[in-house]
Amino acid sequence: KIKDRKLTGQYITEGKDRSVPFTASPAKTRFETTKKPNTNITGNWETTFSPNTDDSYKAKGIFTQNGNTVTGTFRTETGDYRYLDGVINGDQMQLSTFDGAHAFLFTATVTDSTLNGAFYSGNHWKEPFTAFKNENFELKAADSLTYLKDGYETLAFSFPDENGNLISLTDDRFKDKVVVVQIMGTWCPNCLDESNYYAQYYKDIKDKDIEFVALAFEYAKTEETAFKNIKRLKDRVGINYPIVLAQTGTTSKSKANEKLPMLNHVLSYPTSIFVDKTGKVRKIHTGFNGPATGDKFIEFKDEFTTFMNMLINE
Repeated sequence: KIKDRKLTGQYITEGKDRSVPFTASPAKTRFETTKKPNTNITGNWETTFSPNTDDSYKAKGIFTQNGNTVTGTFRTETGDYRYLDGVINGDQMQLSTFDGAHAFLFTATVTDSTLNGAFYSGNHWKEPFTAFKNENFELKAADSLTYLKDGYETLAFSFPDENGNLISLTDDRFKDKVVVVQIMGTWCPNCLDESNYYAQYYKDIKDKDIEFVALAFEYAKTEETAFKNIKRLKDRVGINYPIVLAQTGTTSKSKANEKLPMLNHVLSYPTSIFVDKTGKVRKIHTGFNGPATGDKFIEFKDEFTTFMNMLINE
C-alpha cells in the first residue's frame, strides 16, 4: 500500500511459501550514519562463512569505500551476491541488496584488517562470517568443481520445450556445432546475469556454428506455471535459444543431479557445460561472476570468448 510517500507491504516468494513484511520510504542512503568510519575497507577480503562447521565455505569480499559509503560484493565458488550497497558507521559495517529473489543483509564489526559479522537472507536464514584483508586471495578455479564421471565423454538429456517437443543434443540444430548447455532457473539472479550475457552473445554470433540450450530447474509446482516463468524470462531478456523444462517442484541440486547422472554433482545454479562439434564435453564452468564482480566479470568475458573461438575453429 502507498500512503504519504511510504510503502507498506509483503515480499512474497510463492514457490517457497515465504512472506516477509516490509516498509519503504525515500532516503539518500539505506542506513543512517552518525560516526566517521574508523577505517577504510577498500580491497580484497578472504572470507569464511559458517566458520568451524561442516557447512563452512570460502568467499572473496571485494569492496570500495568512499567516506561512509561502501559498495561491492562477495564472490563465492558458485557465484556472487550481486550488488551490495551500504555504510561503515564507526566500526560497524552494514551492506544490503534486494535483487528480486533475495533480501540480503550483511553486518560486521570492522578493524583495519578483520571483519566479524553475520549474513541474513530474509527472515529465514542467518550465518556468521569472518574475513581478513588479503589482496592475493583467490577462490578455486570455477572450471575444476564440476566434471564428468569416469567413463563419460558426452552429455545426454531429453526435456520438453514450451510446445511439448523433446529437445536433446542429438537434434539436427546441434549437429556439428559448438553447444553451451546452461543449467539454470528463472528464479536465480546469477542465472539472470548469465542469461543476459549469453543472450547478447548469441545475437552477435548468428552466423557462427554455435548453439545454446538452457535446462530450467524450477520450484514452480506445475509445468504450466514453470513455462509461464520461462516465457517471462525469455521475453524480458530477449533470449532466442531454447529453454527446456528439466524439473518442477524443487530446485534441489541432488534431484537435479539425478537428471544429469553423468556429472559428479550439480553444485551451483548456474553451471555451463561446453560441448564441442563432435559432441564431447570440453569444459564445465560452475557459477557465474556477474557484473557486480567488476574485473572478474571482464576476465570471464575474455576467457569465454577466447575458449569459444578455439572450439569454433577446431
